[in-house]
Amino acid sequence: MHVQTLRYFLMVATTGSFLATARHFEVPASSVSRFIASLEKELGQQLFYRSTRAVRLTEQGQRYYAQVRQAVELLDSAAEQFDNAASAIRGLVKINAGESLGRLHLGALVNQLQARYPELEVELTLSNTYIDPVQEGADITVRVGRLVDSGLIGKVVCTQRYVLAASPAYLAEHGTPQTPEDLLQHSCLLYKGVYEPQRWHFRQSAQQPFEPLVVSGPLRSNNSEVLVNAAMAGRGIVLFPTWIYSPSSFQDGRLVRLLADWDLAPYADEVHIQILSPENRLRSQKVRAVSAFLAEAIGSPPYWDAIA
Repeated sequence: MHVQTLRYFLMVATTGSFLATARHFEVPASSVSRFIASLEKELGQQLFYRSTRAVRLTEQGQRYYAQVRQAVELLDSAAEQFDNAASAIRGLVKINAGESLGRLHLGALVNQLQARYPELEVELTLSNTYIDPVQEGADITVRVGRLVDSGLIGKVVCTQRYVLAASPAYLAEHGTPQTPEDLLQHSCLLYKGVYEPQRWHFRQSAQQPFEPLVVSGPLRSNNSEVLVNAAMAGRGIVLFPTWIYSPSSFQDGRLVRLLADWDLAPYADEVHIQILSPENRLRSQKVRAVSAFLAEAIGSPPYWDAIA
């Protein structure tokens, strides 16, 4: 019985999928299936119920999983402890993040990360559609929003702050709003996600609840860059997280911050940026090191809050 076979078994049990396991280990799905069948034959026990829709552990498989998981994690921990501290941060770490946050910030942070740990390999996958980090074999997921995955351990890195902005040309033509209610008379450029366009919310202090304001305008898009460019072209007012904006757009005067004394958000609750990992991956020294690096590099408050 090979340790790698046990790793395949643990991953199939976690993901419920031979295909996801094969993708994680970068081997053919037929190889995973063959190793699992060989393991079942050796043990004389059926470990999985198989169907066209899912793969799940049998009662015997559940008992075996509990024992094998602990044993393999101890082996992995011992191997990492054997390495000296400087050279232990090596090998592949898979990171998943949203497309915009990844493109605007995480790409540069990964460059800094690999400068610190030259033997580290990173696979950075960016997607605006939800993926199951366990199914896809991600070691680390950087997510904007609430923690809803029971199989993930999360660390809140920072609270997301929002900035309302428009171009000087737009404000010269239409005036500068002094209160949230003034926005009802302005062209507001709205981000439209999967479900509905933004609803903007405002409050004057953290002790007060957010109050919604239904605004409208000539342009909606599911792409933040389109809307920010439209705002710089004088088409209207935008509301986005600080990390969306380029600092130079405020420094060189292409955008002006509005209603700076108000708390603003597209939601009635605060939104956080989190670093998440499956519980078993946090036993890996390299995963812990990458998570710690990203949290430190982003900061709390995050470095991108200094844009305006």
